[in-house]
Amino acid sequence: MNDLKPWLKSKQKEVDAALGRLLPRENTRPATIHKAMRYSVFAGGKRLRPILCLAAAEACGGKIENALAPACATEVMHTYSLVHDDLPCMDDDDLRRGRPTSHMVFGEGLAVLTGDALLTEVFTMIAQTPPTKRFSVRDYVEEIAITGGSKKLIGGQVLDLEGEGKKLTKKDLVRIHEAKTAALLTAAVRLGAMTANATPRKLEALTTFGYNLGLAFQVIDDILDVTQTTEMLGKTAGKDEAVDKSTYPAILGLDASRKEAARLTRKALKSLEVFGNKANRLEQISRYLLEREY
Repeated sequence: MNDLKPWLKSKQKEVDAALGRLLPRENTRPATIHKAMRYSVFAGGKRLRPILCLAAAEACGGKIENALAPACATEVMHTYSLVHDDLPCMDDDDLRRGRPTSHMVFGEGLAVLTGDALLTEVFTMIAQTPPTKRFSVRDYVEEIAITGGSKKLIGGQVLDLEGEGKKLTKKDLVRIHEAKTAALLTAAVRLGAMTANATPRKLEALTTFGYNLGLAFQVIDDILDVTQTTEMLGKTAGKDEAVDKSTYPAILGLDASRKEAARLTRKALKSLEVFGNKANRLEQISRYLLEREY
């Protein structure tokens, strides 16, 4: 684990450099929208999804450069979802990644268009992924399109909105977050594996890994929302409780939530056994996420 943080930083730099190349430049006309897009993308995120994509490609014996386009696509899709989630008509937040949210800086109308533009750029990026013997560009596009659609990412947000102010069960919560959070993490590792021409067995293993890691990530996120400060998180702490949103701590309690995150992480790690030591980075990331404090 000692070398994980330097490795993560190096991959963050690789992803940021690729995003810089793939996104329209800030002075591209009309400059306002491109400035807004870059403002949110380069707001200092951890780059978890693209790094998982790259690590999955490595685990399957692939090349990092072949996985950079889909890695960036997952990050841009994630950023679009945050821009829209923060809008006054959605979660209504004024802080993200330690900076004012898009609508606070550029106005609500432009923030809507920024999210729309970022989502569109996802498909420009994913289309640049080199095909392999098993997977075509169409497969990549379909993977990311389904992930961002009404049955997964958007569907999860709908369920989240509909659940506000209601007493949800754990099953209800899982249904929300397997679509809203786990789906994109799963797509990230699947896309990385696909660029490495992964076998069906390895792709299935990474699908299981992504699903469980994604749910564990959300449980920890919910825990941190009630245990950490706004300064530590870079977003408004205690927001879920303030809007009466059901979370894992609210339903299970903190201790049981921590146990649930650990259980899901163990399931994620077990699914990697098929890779032997080739999935060391994915294992390290999983343990690191379980212990994170922000």
